[in-house]
Amino acid sequence: MKPQYLILAIACLAALAASPSRAQEQRKPVSHCQAIAQNIPKVTFATFSAAPPATLAVSEGEDIKLTFLGHSTFEIETPAGIIIATDYNGWYRPMTTPDVVTMNKAHTTHFTLTPDPGIKHVLHGWSDVPDGKADISLVVGDAYIRNVTTDIRFSYGLGGSQQDGNSIFIFEVAGLCIGHLGHLHYELTDTHYTEIGRLDVVMVPVDGGLTMGADSMSRVIKRLRSSLILPMHRRGPPVNAFVSMFGKDFDIAYAPDDSITVSMRTLPKKPLIYVMNGVQ
Repeated sequence: MKPQYLILAIACLAALAASPSRAQEQRKPVSHCQAIAQNIPKVTFATFSAAPPATLAVSEGEDIKLTFLGHSTFEIETPAGIIIATDYNGWYRPMTTPDVVTMNKAHTTHFTLTPDPGIKHVLHGWSDVPDGKADISLVVGDAYIRNVTTDIRFSYGLGGSQQDGNSIFIFEVAGLCIGHLGHLHYELTDTHYTEIGRLDVVMVPVDGGLTMGADSMSRVIKRLRSSLILPMHRRGPPVNAFVSMFGKDFDIAYAPDDSITVSMRTLPKKPLIYVMNGVQ
């Protein structure tokens, strides 16, 4: 090989080694929650807690703090200090401006078109393109955020439904898989469950009809088999209408306050429905 060609070949190899290909740059992060569920679809996942269900222990350095702010809005604080607000409408706000907010559009209580400009990442659970589909895969600090879309009914009794109008947002943090069901109107399909994967913690609407009835919603929760179930979006019926759908396979606890700290190591062994102050 001529010297000039050899030099050119070496330069090309060096450039390839120094910078990843465009395909690599565009590759989505790997979801550990989804990958496990796809590989072992009928598995029952173990948890790692030795703590009593109503008083979860704290594991320093892995802690995720979940605070109920109101309606469907939770504040999620990661071990690295990333602040996320779910179904953010601008009325229920964390004390600190969140780094990320997620939104759904079934009602104006689940989104705002004028969010605080200081919020770096505003994630719509619907597509801003007609007939599109929201496709979110975002890493912020120590949190990986993705979504699974579901259909919604049109608001205010107009009839009909909109395909992919709602998103179930999934937050993968410190080994935990945390899901927010949004304004879920229909029971999930097998495809949905596969796309969601494992959920260790799930935030579930318990309004009894604006989303789904207690019976339908309880079937979703039983199928997800999450370790920690956090009711939200209660309108009208008491939360007991939802809780009464569960038998001896679930523990029930009524919290004295509006927050809980949890980690992979401190999840309850038995599924726990944890009703925070403000939902009761």
